[in-house]
Amino acid sequence: MQLAYIPSPSQGVWHIGPVPIRAYALCIIAGIAAALWLTRRRWVKLGGNPDDVVDITLWAVPFGIVGGRLYHVITDPELYFKAGEQPIRALYIWDGGLGIWGAVALGGVGAWIGCRRRGVPLSAFADALAPGLILAQAIGRWGNYFNQELYGDATTLPWGLKIDQVLPDGTIVHGIFQPTFLYESLWDLAIVGLLVYADRRWNFHSGRLFALYVAGYTVGRAWIESLRTDHANHILGLRLNDWTSLICFLAAVGFLIATRNRPEPENRLGRSRLVTEPEIEPEIDGAAGAEVAEEPEGESPSEPADDDSQKHSPSL
Repeated sequence: MQLAYIPSPSQGVWHIGPVPIRAYALCIIAGIAAALWLTRRRWVKLGGNPDDVVDITLWAVPFGIVGGRLYHVITDPELYFKAGEQPIRALYIWDGGLGIWGAVALGGVGAWIGCRRRGVPLSAFADALAPGLILAQAIGRWGNYFNQELYGDATTLPWGLKIDQVLPDGTIVHGIFQPTFLYESLWDLAIVGLLVYADRRWNFHSGRLFALYVAGYTVGRAWIESLRTDHANHILGLRLNDWTSLICFLAAVGFLIATRNRPEPENRLGRSRLVTEPEIEPEIDGAAGAEVAEEPEGESPSEPADDDSQKHSPSL
């Protein structure tokens, strides 16, 4: 009998009257809140308006949730649309199943819309967002713990995850398995530290910090994916998510190499984010008034020059 392991959660849903409160949803919300907090801090440090982050997030989050669910359903359609399954369950987001790459892709579309509305460059916002985004992933992964899903092979490790679960098809799962949700959460936190350090040390810009996030995350996702035993479609012996991670990794590394000598823009936040220059009109008027006020020697105050100066000097 194994003495040390991570116990299963006693429950993943609580009810307030007829309203279910799901731990999976709470983890997603907590992740979004953490990402919003960290991104606001980073954006303000760059000189941006904190309201930008809120407005852009209101576009990016709904798009990201829809994109994440679409990716999951498209890559595993047999879970919902084959004979004997219930297609309506494709809408049950609370049961789990949000593909990160669909969330990033469609969430990026939402962020692009938000950035255009606020007049800020998407690349600058993506760099500010990158640490917060993967922090959200680290927190959101704990939703898999409460749903007792996405675990790995059976293990005798003292940090193994005990699962007691009845699957929708009636299969009973009982045992101790690799806690892949925990591995990914810890890896994500390590990437948060890497991104913050790299940004301070080398001042990543022009979307390069976001590319570093993609490269770093996919490296960890590759080995974590190899431990998982949940349903997945395979292509040439690899899980579909492995292929997606490989493509994203190569694209991110290629972008980092191609932009390694790119100079930092004078204003990373776009022209509309520049601090407004002091109005020069008063200075011009004051100077003009001073010039007009200087009267030629020998002219008396009653001469017409005085009248003109009174007409043109705003200080009088």
